[in-house]
Amino acid sequence: MATRRTLPLLRHLTSSPSRFHPTRSVTYMPRPGDGDSRTVTLIPGDGIGPLVTNAVEQVFNAMHAPVTFETYECHGDMKVVPQEVMESIKRNKVCLKGGLMTPMGGGISSLNLHLRKELDLYASLVNCANFPGLPTRHQNVDIVVIRENTEGEYAGLEHEVVPGVVESLKVITKFCSERIAKYAFEYAHLNNRKMVTAVHKANIMKLADGLFLESCREVASKYPGIKYNEIIVDNCCMQLVSKPEQFDVMVTPNLYGNLVANTAAGIAGGTGVMPGGNVGSDYAIFEQGASAGNVGKIELVEQKKANPIALLLSSAMMLRHLRFPLFADRLETAVRRMIAEGKYRTKDLGGNSTTQQIVDAVIANLE
Repeated sequence: MATRRTLPLLRHLTSSPSRFHPTRSVTYMPRPGDGDSRTVTLIPGDGIGPLVTNAVEQVFNAMHAPVTFETYECHGDMKVVPQEVMESIKRNKVCLKGGLMTPMGGGISSLNLHLRKELDLYASLVNCANFPGLPTRHQNVDIVVIRENTEGEYAGLEHEVVPGVVESLKVITKFCSERIAKYAFEYAHLNNRKMVTAVHKANIMKLADGLFLESCREVASKYPGIKYNEIIVDNCCMQLVSKPEQFDVMVTPNLYGNLVANTAAGIAGGTGVMPGGNVGSDYAIFEQGASAGNVGKIELVEQKKANPIALLLSSAMMLRHLRFPLFADRLETAVRRMIAEGKYRTKDLGGNSTTQQIVDAVIANLE
């Protein structure tokens, strides 16, 4: 059963400049709607999911964001996404989601994959950038990983040929490769990015990854103002951990993008602070950008010490997607101020703060 909470719309919002405003340009994503107050489907999810989605609700309430949340229960051990959840997302066009646990083996498919395929969320976008005040091994990291989200090794086409022999098919198509390449170059163009790097293994998978590269090259030829290069995935991982500042926008097939995004997130400050979204032509789901591997950590749930920063920043991306850029700026600025102050840190960032302490500090920093 859905629960609804309406937040008042502030039509005349001003935001003063701050040295904590993001240095990267405004994130562009396909965005529905006309700027009026919007209803968004909310899936708290499993483990720490309800903690971090509640953090977003508190902050949205404090900043009077023009959003109504329509909340549904959905869990990773379900066989399928409940019909009422799918209907809500299709009706609202936008969803904010906590992590869903995926059972290992056993033939149970991932509901995360089910959502992406059912809604044709073909592009996964993860922002991996340094935050002032958060120490990391590398500085000047500002990478956007754009990953094809519907095929590749995640096509889900597996079968047992004979007992003890399993065949898993990797699917690469011209249509999907061109579509994700165009998204990456459009993103770079609209956000004043200078370079797009295609990640591949075409030296071994000459037909499959070769088709992906061919598609990227064709699209790149239509964007002469953006530098284009290519890198083999194993060398890419080595370059990421040694000199990550050389990368700008990266476009990848499905599995490579998962690995590259998590590696880049770890380099830039950790998966707990990296926002992301999965978008298509009609729908979008916003969630923690890199792996939600901590979703099932019972101690974080019991101690209420989950890190809400990644989902807060993902919700800022969602606000921009909904055409509420000033609200997005306020939220991002408040999060960056809180990080820069260094007073509150969750365990993954070297501290011992609770989720609620982070939320209260973000609210205190709202302009």
